[in-house]
Amino acid sequence: MTISGDFRARLLAGDFVAGCWLNLGSPVTAEMAGLAGFDWVLLDHEHGPGSEETILHQLQAASATPAVPLVRIATNDPARFKRVLDAGAHGVMVPYISTPAEAQAVVNAMRYQPRGIRGVAKLTRASGFGARFDEYYTHAHEWLVTIPQVETAEAVQNAAAIAAIDGVDVLFIGPMDLSVSLGVPGDYLHPRCQEAWTHVASVARAAGKAAGILLADPAHVAICRRLGFTFIALGSDGSAVLAGIQKNIGVLRASP
Repeated sequence: MTISGDFRARLLAGDFVAGCWLNLGSPVTAEMAGLAGFDWVLLDHEHGPGSEETILHQLQAASATPAVPLVRIATNDPARFKRVLDAGAHGVMVPYISTPAEAQAVVNAMRYQPRGIRGVAKLTRASGFGARFDEYYTHAHEWLVTIPQVETAEAVQNAAAIAAIDGVDVLFIGPMDLSVSLGVPGDYLHPRCQEAWTHVASVARAAGKAAGILLADPAHVAICRRLGFTFIALGSDGSAVLAGIQKNIGVLRASP
């Protein structure tokens, strides 16, 4: 596998990068999405059914495509960072980051000493099983993408302070959890949600960082682009499979 800083540089330069959420734990759909033309794919190991074995297979499949493989871990635990980074994740997304202290802990877990607390091992997939260890050890902090999620009202209030932390690259809104925290579950066009989205995008841009979001409704893409979001995922492999299955059974049941 090859890791470079090109993708992170594009993010921080404000380029638009399109992503696909992968919540089935499948290396096959990871490869499909990677070949479809997405800039990045997100392997969801917070809510998805994947295991440590499937995540390796997903990363191997995605790495055979042009798409950058990122992983969402379940919690802000340094041990989880080590596992997915050593396996070759190009970046890590972390749910429910609400304070600057929590965001700083995320950055620390992403980086080797003296910049952080990530444990060091040479024979990992990330370093080409040791072949590129010196380069990886020296430059990984320049390449890897760090993505704390904004999913609470507290996180929105602290968004500017979180964005200001060196090493935070993307402020990524989890729209459902944030809407629940704001008291309007699933009502993404409610003024509370729209004010929060606007604020997060604004402070991210002001800090030279990217604003990201996962969308289910294609009509919301244009709204988020206008607000300044540049790191957007639309749908998932699970939703695509479900929609296709439902369409097919609908056609079959409606046939004479």
